[in-house]
Amino acid sequence: MSFFGKLKNRLFKSSSKLDEGLDAIVQDGGTEEPEAEAAEQPDAPEQALTQTPEVDPLPEPEPEPEPEPEPEPEPEPEPEPEPLTAMDIKPEPTAPAPEPQETAKPGLLGRLLGRKPAAAKPVVRRVLDDDMLEQLEELLITSDMGVDTALRVTANIAEGRMGKRLSSQEIKQLLASEIARIMEEVAKPLPIYAKTPQVVLVVGVNGSGKTTTIGKLASQFRAAGKKVVIAAGDTFRAAAVEQLQVWGDRAGVPVLTAPEGSDPASLAFDAMSKAQDEGADLLMIDTAGRLQNRADLMEELAKIVRVIRKKDPEAPHNTLLVLDATTGQNALSQVETFQKLADVSGLVMTKLDGTAKGGVLVALADKFGLPIHAIGVGEQIDDLQPFDPEEFAAALTALDTE
Repeated sequence: MSFFGKLKNRLFKSSSKLDEGLDAIVQDGGTEEPEAEAAEQPDAPEQALTQTPEVDPLPEPEPEPEPEPEPEPEPEPEPEPEPLTAMDIKPEPTAPAPEPQETAKPGLLGRLLGRKPAAAKPVVRRVLDDDMLEQLEELLITSDMGVDTALRVTANIAEGRMGKRLSSQEIKQLLASEIARIMEEVAKPLPIYAKTPQVVLVVGVNGSGKTTTIGKLASQFRAAGKKVVIAAGDTFRAAAVEQLQVWGDRAGVPVLTAPEGSDPASLAFDAMSKAQDEGADLLMIDTAGRLQNRADLMEELAKIVRVIRKKDPEAPHNTLLVLDATTGQNALSQVETFQKLADVSGLVMTKLDGTAKGGVLVALADKFGLPIHAIGVGEQIDDLQPFDPEEFAAALTALDTE
């Protein structure tokens, strides 16, 4: 199954909420109307086709007096006038023309014209008014898109469409298009610089998926021909170091460690020296999970950044903030805090497969405009992929693109 297929299947909580909500909004105050298929339109060409066989036999008996030299094919049957006139006279009284008309419409002609049964399913449409817009705003807010973003999205959808009758499928298409437009500005892969080693600092709160993300990225970079080194900067949890070593072994990437309880800033400094000596292309530094409201832990992160810059004033070249999609609107406050201390350069959103709050990614893009490098929907290596705005919008809105 493609990554988009997985994303669509695993975002079912968000997509089903939007899908069912849109249907309910349109049903409330909407009316059924037949799908405009214009069944009379295909009848016109059918009549034209059925008339052509009638015209063919009618002019054939007329050339008997031979005053009409215009049709060139008529002189060809002249050497045999008797059989021609006999055949022409016989079909006239029998009138075979109406028979193909009756059988051709439901059969051959209907198939040639691609006609479908006239049983068109009725579609429920509702007039787009202020009341409907308010309901749509509430639906987007419950999907964790945020108040400001929800208001902006609905305003753009309503522009030029007020008073028009829309179905839930049409609203879904408009919504997906608007979400893709917002996300397109932030869908950027992790930049790779010529200077080596390129230092990638990975930060985030407890349980956001930092260690797993590092392992997946390291595996993908190594598969792309890059030499990668990982530094296990979470020196407070032995389990985190062990987990990172497992990912390192799986990806074939060395993992630098330090004794439990060691200064993570010192480990980061030593890791930069070793990465330079080994000619590594990328150095990925894991950090301990920390809550944004713990001043002591956040200060420790700021110390890591200061120490790294003593080795290279431009480092870290990338600071990735890994966000857990299940945290919802709390992700906004996390971005604000980490951006102040660590100068976050890009985002990675994980655990989209376990939340009904996928809309928070739209709110993040709309508010901060930070690049979204990748999204994760599972534990496998291929479950972390570059962010695609159109696929995400289609998955979030349950829009069928096939």
